[in-house]
Amino acid sequence: MGKMICYCIGVSEDRIIDAVRGGAHTLKAIQEATGACTGNQCKELNPSGHCCSEDIIELIKRVTGGSPSSKCSCCS
Repeated sequence: MGKMICYCIGVSEDRIIDAVRGGAHTLKAIQEATGACTGNQCKELNPSGHCCSEDIIELIKRVTGGSPSSKCSCCS
């Protein structure tokens, strides 16, 4: 299953990487493809106490070598 990235929705790093490889190269596209970063209980559920958007953006950069420019509004 891989490392958990989105604790609110239960989305793993592997699932996000698969979505990126499938063409989801923005945070919005990841949200649509996986549901990740659409919850609102980050501070309660994520052990790091922050929104997973930064982790997702880093994964997109790592997989694509690019630099996505999307921030989330899921847990503002």
